[in-house]
Parts: sequence; structure tokens; C-alpha cells
Amino acid sequence: MAKSELKVNGAKYDVELEPNVTLLDALRERVGLTGTKKGCDFGQCGACTVLVNGRRILSCMALAMMHVKDEITTIEGVGKNGTLHPIQTAFIEHDAFQCGYCTAGQIVSAVGLINEGHAVTDDEIREAMSGNLCRCGAYVNILAAVRQEVRRAGI
Repeated sequence: MAKSELKVNGAKYDVELEPNVTLLDALRERVGLTGTKKGCDFGQCGACTVLVNGRRILSCMALAMMHVKDEITTIEGVGKNGTLHPIQTAFIEHDAFQCGYCTAGQIVSAVGLINEGHAVTDDEIREAMSGNLCRCGAYVNILAAVRQEVRRAGI
């Protein structure tokens, strides 16, 4: 076990990490941020999506030790100063969730997609979000929310 520092949502956390601990487990069990969900634990559903240095990754497929000193953003860090991120507001406005289990990963992925700035059409948005699965089938509303924010961002 090694003492390591993770930078999550702008804060530094000193955590004990074994070499085989995933970033997902470190975030949930060591840092105490449980908004990032463990869905399939095989990198197939996207519920565990976080941003690392602004890029979307599946935290269940990444070892925490690989991301020491990287800037990690989870669903808890998407909004600022107690204010919802515009994509969070869009998800509410478009009723883009049902059970809510995938919502954190969907929102974080949407933030990454908007920051990347290259998904403009509905088909491009669908492709860019295809790694995030929704068992309830709220895809139409998720697409509407993301489309609204892509357009608002002027992409």
C-alpha cells in the first residue's frame, strides 16, 4: 500500500492505494465520493465516467495509481459553488433520466462531449455518447438535453 495524492474536483486527497485499486473504487471507497456509479465493472455501461484532465474515461477500467496528480472531475464537481452545471439543468428540463443510475455518467460524459466541441449533429452526439447506456431507455430525452447544451455552447 502506498500513500498517494489524488486531485479530485479541485481538492487534494491523501489516500492509501494498492497497485490494483481502480480509480472508481478509490473515488468511492477512499475519497468518499459515491456519485460515480459502479454499473457493470467491465467498461461497458459508462456509469463510472469521470473526466481526467478534461477527457472522458471509464474509471472502472483505470488504475488509481495511473492518475495520481491528474485533475479528476466527478459528478460532484461538475457544478460550481452549489450551482448546477447547465447540462444538469438541461437534464432536469428534458426529463432525461428515469431510475437515475446512469445519470451521473451521462452528465459527466455530456460535459466532456461539449468541452471536446466536435459533436454537433444528432448522429455525432449519439456516437459520442454511445459508451453510456441507459437501461430505462431515456435516450430521446438525453439527446434533447445534450443537443440543447451543444447549441447553447455555440458548437
